[in-house]
Order: sequence, then structure tokens, then C-alpha cells
Amino acid sequence: MGLFDKLFGKKQQQETLNQGLEKTREGFFSKITKAIAGKSTVDEEVLDDLENALVSADVGIDTTVKIIEQIEKRVAKDKYLNTSELNKILKEEIQNILVAAPQDTSYENYELPAGHKPHIILMVGVNGVGKTTTIGKLAHNFKLAGKSVLLGAADTFRAAAVDQLTIWSERAGVPIVKKDMGSDPAAVAFDTVNSGVAKDVDVILIDTAGRLHNKAHLMDELTKIKRVIQKVVPEAPHEVILVLDGSTGQNALEQAKHFTAATDVTALAITKLDGTAKGGVVLAIANQFKIPVKFIGVGEQAQDLLVFDKQDFVDGLFNVQNS
Repeated sequence: MGLFDKLFGKKQQQETLNQGLEKTREGFFSKITKAIAGKSTVDEEVLDDLENALVSADVGIDTTVKIIEQIEKRVAKDKYLNTSELNKILKEEIQNILVAAPQDTSYENYELPAGHKPHIILMVGVNGVGKTTTIGKLAHNFKLAGKSVLLGAADTFRAAAVDQLTIWSERAGVPIVKKDMGSDPAAVAFDTVNSGVAKDVDVILIDTAGRLHNKAHLMDELTKIKRVIQKVVPEAPHEVILVLDGSTGQNALEQAKHFTAATDVTALAITKLDGTAKGGVVLAIANQFKIPVKFIGVGEQAQDLLVFDKQDFVDGLFNVQNS
């Protein structure tokens, strides 16, 4: 088995996901177990406890209500007798939530969409969510998948962001375009795309500021970046990926609301799911936003940034034997 197979093989990815969702799974199912202990039928108390378990996993009120209503309808027809049958019903309803959400599998095994080169990705998100680290991991994994990568350090408002991305560029062995702190972010983005086109790279990843004065300022800055890079590649950027910290639960939803209102977010990356019992926020986001989740972070290593797969996520959440 080669390195690529070890990092991107289906079995290895599922094992990584199972481990990453351990805290959410343990907290979630321990509450469900308590909810149905000694019960032979689903009653209001069981449903209330199940609702609390979903909310505490940050599935969100709206999504929780939708799941509970569907379970009520099914229980009215099919009385369950044991834990495994309730788990089966719950798993199916969670699958239904995710299936209804959009998904783009174009990055499977870190492959890139066909039809253009370079593929330009603009990364957005507030400070502290793991945005710069996520860019570094993406660079590392794209390179392992055989792609040539160029980084653009356009978060010039924060010196630590440039330094951090530089470390990742050295670690991944990919070039980076950067300027001094306080430089025009759009100028950095422009130089990055110019360089990437000249070098015929496969993918360009551009970091952007995570803290601006207000939503209008954010939109103006991102609009400017888009405008200047379109002078080089008219259809750029091909993706605007919003990075959200899964451990912040409902706060991640609020961030998603602000960013999707401010700019054209095309996909989501949800980080730090391994360090929280609030992994249910993925369900809330899938239910509320018509934007595909493309990557999830379930650990510190680069290979712990996984291409999101709905079925794998549900299997990881319900992987009771490993919890």
C-alpha cells in the first residue's frame, strides 16, 4: 500500500473519521441510552430526552424539531422494542437531512474539477477557526495527490497569518507569494494568480483576512480581490470556501450567516470536530444552508482534513461498536 492509498483510501478515511467523531458519538449515544433506559415504547419523556440529546450535540433547534417530528410519525406506525431499532430510525432520519443538502464530490481523493487550470480557491473565515491551518493542510494533501500548488498570503492584516502559512508552505514543500504586513491584500492575490498562471500550477489557494471592521468592509475587500484576480483569470475564483470551527457549535452557524450574506460562498470546510461533542453542527449547517460541505477537520495532522462524504459521516456518527 502506497502513501497515497494510506492517506486517501476509503478504509483509512473512515477510520480517521470514526476517531474524529468519538467525542460527539460518545456524548450523543450516552444521552440516547439514558433516554430509553427501561422503556419498552417511545413516549413523550423519551422524545423530550432525545430532543435534549440532539440539541446538546448542537444539531440546532430547527433541525432537531424536524428530526423529532419525523420520528414521532414513524413511531406512531412502528413501535420500537430496543435501542438498536431506535438508533436505526434516528440514523435514517439524519441521513435524510444530509441527503437533502447539496454535495459536490469533485474533490474526491483531492482531485480537481476538469475544464480549467489553475483551479483558484479563495479561503474566507474569521480568525481562530483554523483557516490558515486548513489552507496548509489542503496544500499538503493536494500535493500528495500529485497536484502542483501555490499559496497566496493575502491576510496581510495579521503578521501571524503570513508566518503560519509560510511554515505550512515549507512543510508541504509548495511555493508561497507574500508581502509585508499591511500590504494591499488584493495586490498579493493578483501577484499570486499571475505567478500561478506563469508557472502552470494546478491549484492556487489564497488566504484572506479573518478580521475586518464590519460586513461592508469584508464584502468590499473580497470584491476587490475577486476583481483584480479576474484581470488574470476572468472566471476566478472557482471556489470561495468558508472555514468554520465546529467546536463553536451554534456560533459557527452565525458566522456562516454573516459570510454568506457578505460574499458568494460556494463551499464550507468545518474544522476541529475531533475536539468537541458538538459535531451535530454539521447537520444544522447542512439543513440550513444550500451550500455543500466539502472538507471536515478531525485532527491535527494534514491527513485528518477529509473530503466530506455524507454517508461516511453518518456511519462515523453511528459507529457504536468503536465508541
